[in-house]
Amino acid sequence: MSRKERVILVTVIVEAALAGFWWYLASYGMANPDHVTADFQQVVGQTMGTAMGALLGVGIILFFVAARNDRKALEDKMRR
Repeated sequence: MSRKERVILVTVIVEAALAGFWWYLASYGMANPDHVTADFQQVVGQTMGTAMGALLGVGIILFFVAARNDRKALEDKMRR
């Protein structure tokens, strides 16, 4: 498995885990409105949206780094 494929796989898994956690928090807030603040849903949405967006941004950068490393590894392999 190439580095690019591993970066994509890990990013998808972590994003899915964050989405699941977001879903859990949102459903908890709707099921227990007396235990959370009035702006709970907004805070959860902003926080989790920011976390997922930042992770996706880092994942894109890591993808390009992995692609460069795959090219260098292939070039080194061809030289030998």
